[in-house]
Amino acid sequence: MLEVKLLHASPLVVSDEAISKCWDKPSKSVDHMLERMERVGLKNKHGSVLEHVNYTWDIDGISRACLQELARHRHQSLSVKSTRYTLKELKEANDVGDFLVKTGDDNIDATNRMQLRSLQYILQQSSLPNDILKYAIPEAYKTSLVSTMNMRAFRNFLELRTSRAALWEIQNLALEMYKVIPDEHKFLFNDIIGGDNERMA
Repeated sequence: MLEVKLLHASPLVVSDEAISKCWDKPSKSVDHMLERMERVGLKNKHGSVLEHVNYTWDIDGISRACLQELARHRHQSLSVKSTRYTLKELKEANDVGDFLVKTGDDNIDATNRMQLRSLQYILQQSSLPNDILKYAIPEAYKTSLVSTMNMRAFRNFLELRTSRAALWEIQNLALEMYKVIPDEHKFLFNDIIGGDNERMA
């Protein structure tokens, strides 16, 4: 099951300091700061001032297929749980299904379970190193990671991955990542989330 936790979010004042530096004019109030961030960062498209706000998420339960999609967004830092380590867990597992993301298609899900049971048997019988054995892992194999993105990169990620044309799993991930950012940040994503019937939210 997908779980997303927010580990860190920079305060918006960091972006406001960047705006102040550009024009040597501090904001006059909190309302002015918020209005200025929206105007400068979004309407006037000076997106660099948004790059000073960073988010860090703990993400559990996505597939390797989803991880590949996520990794295409290169303006982020990823730290992913070792596959070699998870193969040690798989070797002793009672239910290989715990290591798989279900696709909703019975045939594919059954094939993935069969493939993982075969891999578990090889793990228990073979002396091959895990770096070789991991080539037999199905794309539905679960993984977990920590991701850090700045606000500008996250806006781009949401714009692409909340589209109904995106892989269903990364649509779900994008929405969960958005849900856990601070509520006071969400106005800076109003143009992406909620206003387009081709998007999830």
